[in-house]
Amino acid sequence: MQSLKRIGFFSAFIVPALVITGYYGGGWWNFLYLAFDFVTLPIIDYIVGLDRSNVPDNEKPIVGSAFYYRFVTYLWVIVQFAFFGWAVFVISTGGPLTGVEWTGFTIGFALVTGGIGITVAHELGHRKSKLEKTLSQALLMTVCYMHFFIEHNRGHHVHVATPSDPATAKKGQNFYRFWFQTVPGSWRHAWQLETSSIQKRGFPAWSFRNSLFLYALLPLLFCAVLTLAGSTLAGRPVWEIPIFFFVQSFLAFSILELVNYIEHYGISRKEVAPGQYERVNPMHSWNASHRISNFFLFQLQRHSDHHDDASKRYQILDHWEESPQLPFGYPTMILIAMVPPLWFSMMDKRLDAWRKRIIPATS
Repeated sequence: MQSLKRIGFFSAFIVPALVITGYYGGGWWNFLYLAFDFVTLPIIDYIVGLDRSNVPDNEKPIVGSAFYYRFVTYLWVIVQFAFFGWAVFVISTGGPLTGVEWTGFTIGFALVTGGIGITVAHELGHRKSKLEKTLSQALLMTVCYMHFFIEHNRGHHVHVATPSDPATAKKGQNFYRFWFQTVPGSWRHAWQLETSSIQKRGFPAWSFRNSLFLYALLPLLFCAVLTLAGSTLAGRPVWEIPIFFFVQSFLAFSILELVNYIEHYGISRKEVAPGQYERVNPMHSWNASHRISNFFLFQLQRHSDHHDDASKRYQILDHWEESPQLPFGYPTMILIAMVPPLWFSMMDKRLDAWRKRIIPATS
């Protein structure tokens, strides 16, 4: 079974391949990835079903340290930057795109950089090695969301499922309201964390010791490099590149926040003292162990175990049967979350059942 998973984690590379194929097909073929991601994949996910198996405890040190799984994430970083290079080339030299083609091309690109790229950045950002942390920040640079590196690790994992966490949606809050909570709220939270940290070291908040200034500058420099490269290829200023870059960034981090919405909707930890909450455990995130979509997302859907122990690498995350369970994998849940009445009708009853089960157990 583990050998199947080793191969399965390469599934993520199908998505950029479909975006490239759709571009060369032209017209509505630019939406080929949508048919795969949100029709074919959910159907396969449903047919194949859940993977409730876990790596045996005695094998986890070996599997968890295996270079193979790190190699897959390193390869993704290379592929994503090459993907940007390809995009600059085709935008600059491939002739004008129609409105339909631009729409399909840009959304598809954002699904790659946001749906999978940020997932890989999230995995790498939790690691101790400087290389992996640097690669995480590099991926986040490509979607203008570098503050996530600070807020997620030092903020979200501390405050998840409490009123202090901007990335935890409240019961009855639809995704669109949540977006306006989490996007500015996460940046403010990152600012508070970073300024507090550098002030404790004796430096002012408004100094270049503050990583957020660099995090704001790097995506602009990256965009400038892409634009210069494309303009050199085309022999003219390619104004389409910066527009494309910032639109795909907006869509990419919005996909991330859709996932945050799904992962933590309505979940809350018990307040054991004023302003103090019980320790995070596997009951405090929605879990989804759908086998196929977990291949594409590096087991991000086993989110309950990730929050219980963020040091565990993706390949050894456990399925927890006791955790609140999503009815479908993330591709399907994303579609449902975008239709609030459908989301509430499906999820609120599951949330209420979780609360009835967990409150007696934690009181």
